[in-house]
Amino acid sequence: MPLPARLVRVGVPVAAAAVLGTSAAAVAWPETKAQSTSAISMPAPEVRVKPEAVPVRVAPISRSADRVELKEKPPKVEDQEYASTLLNVWSEPTEKSKLVDVLDEREKIAVSEDVQGAWAEVVVDKKSLWVHRAYLVENKPEPPEPEPVPEPAPAEESAPAAAPEEEEVASSGGLSTAECASGSDVESGLVPNAVAVHRAVCAAFPEVTTYGGVRPGDDDEHGTGQALDIMISDSGTGDAIADFARDNADALGVSEVIWAQQIWTVERSSEGWRYMEDRGSDTANHYDHVHVTVY
Repeated sequence: MPLPARLVRVGVPVAAAAVLGTSAAAVAWPETKAQSTSAISMPAPEVRVKPEAVPVRVAPISRSADRVELKEKPPKVEDQEYASTLLNVWSEPTEKSKLVDVLDEREKIAVSEDVQGAWAEVVVDKKSLWVHRAYLVENKPEPPEPEPVPEPAPAEESAPAAAPEEEEVASSGGLSTAECASGSDVESGLVPNAVAVHRAVCAAFPEVTTYGGVRPGDDDEHGTGQALDIMISDSGTGDAIADFARDNADALGVSEVIWAQQIWTVERSSEGWRYMEDRGSDTANHYDHVHVTVY
């Protein structure tokens, strides 16, 4: 016959029941002879405890305490060389750095072994600085020899000025140096540049036949042979001659042009023509001739 069922109460710890989310319960099953009727115990769950951090005491830092200053160790000197010329000294091996000093020619310089391209490291006042190594030499340069003072040349007697030859007259820019077809009497007493103006104008403006040159006794450039008057009453031709003299001022040695109560000078050429005061007549106001002064 079947064995009678017996109730066996199993004890479950309260903590385990809480963990499992269940309460203690009675379980019924058939009891056999081989089975023990004693209570079955469940193991207690492991409980872990988080350790608390141990406080560490940190000593306060004093802001007023003396601090150790770290000093850069100067570079090691490997050699002594000399500046072959005035030598710029830079804070870094580049001319974009700060210019620190300028060493004199033939000055002795302490040099380290560090070289970067065209630059050599030098030691000045225990500091690392840089120079162009092309201007460093092993041996001290010799001092330059003083330049000899030239002896004055003996005075020579001046020879009388000869009439200018054609090859001595300015001829640049295609200007003619040939004698004027209408005669060259006006050239007597003129300086070479004035002769050059006469011949160039005569060739360029053959319609002009009358010129004025040296006027003995005058205190101005006509008395020294440095002026030429080109007699012309036609305003159009006069304008052309005045412009011709200005345009060829360098080649002909022109310093001043006066025409139609206006003056132009090399010194103030950027101002162009400048107005002159009224001198009372067409001749005095240069309406009937172009006046050219030369150096």
